[in-house]
Amino acid sequence: MIHFIIGTRAQLIKIAPVMIEIAKRSLDYSFIFTGQHNVTIDELINIFGIKQPDLNLYEGEEIMKIIQAPLWSLKCISKSVLLKDYFAKEDIVLVHGDAYSAILGAIIAKLLRVRVGHIEAGLRSFDYFNPFPEEITRVLVSKLTDYHFCPGSWAINNINKGVKIDTELNTLYDSLNSFQESNIKIEIPKNRYCIVSIHRFENIFNKVRLKFIIDILIKISKKIKLLFILHPSTENKLKKYGFIEMLMNNNSIELRPRYDYFKFIKLIVNSEFIITDGGSNQEECYYLGKPCLIFRDKTERLEGLGRNAILSELNEKLINDFVNSYEKHCYPPIKIDKTPSKIIVDFLEETLSK
Repeated sequence: MIHFIIGTRAQLIKIAPVMIEIAKRSLDYSFIFTGQHNVTIDELINIFGIKQPDLNLYEGEEIMKIIQAPLWSLKCISKSVLLKDYFAKEDIVLVHGDAYSAILGAIIAKLLRVRVGHIEAGLRSFDYFNPFPEEITRVLVSKLTDYHFCPGSWAINNINKGVKIDTELNTLYDSLNSFQESNIKIEIPKNRYCIVSIHRFENIFNKVRLKFIIDILIKISKKIKLLFILHPSTENKLKKYGFIEMLMNNNSIELRPRYDYFKFIKLIVNSEFIITDGGSNQEECYYLGKPCLIFRDKTERLEGLGRNAILSELNEKLINDFVNSYEKHCYPPIKIDKTPSKIIVDFLEETLSK
């Protein structure tokens, strides 16, 4: 049997197409939820039409801070060990990406002597503290992984052990392909706008850096309307540092809450460009051919770099050049014949049948 151990919204968005492909082939799988994120998870389950979790390892408040991780991890591991009869030696546990739940799922699998498959394997920034703690998580998960599902040859070359499978693109590509714009209801601004999504640790937990970002955004807002999508952690920091009023009092900046996945994608599709520090947003813009300005110093992803995406390093000249000529970073959407999810399930089906 195949077991998915996941716990965040981002993981579920990227794993859902694999679950759907497995279900199409009538293969057995279980969905084990670590409870790292619980808000809007039910919405995502309904959006993608996948089943509810078979097991919940933790039910409590969201795990948003590093300090919460040890106790939460201990609770999940303790509960999973009690369920050891749920797993068989020939099973495969699939984990995803670089969230806490990825390393937690891999540890649980190894404690139960089950093979581990890591989806979105091989991504590297080669700097343990940028992004933090995601880069450390990726490296640790790789050491526990038997099957590395890598989104491209560059990622494969960063793996030096285990079986490596090239999925060509990220499974996020499949998630985007299930998007039907006409079915999504959300208010779209009448005038040109850009999306802003800032939430990374290195950007919002540094007051000086966050103030610098806000000042840049205010300058950009003089040229184009900004839709600032507020992650809860970002909103909390903006309020704590006293920056929220600077944004609320700017008529060219509209603050909006975090949306479900397809509503957010509809906003991206209809925008001029996106300003983000999120790796998934970088990938989405690459697949959609949408200009993307990355507010980070380093990125573990190559998708779109130098094409539709620019790594700003918070350099004002690079930022201004992009904003003044973003049209040249527009490209046709990416299209491939065989999807990443099918490549993954083809491998799993063959491996389990042996």
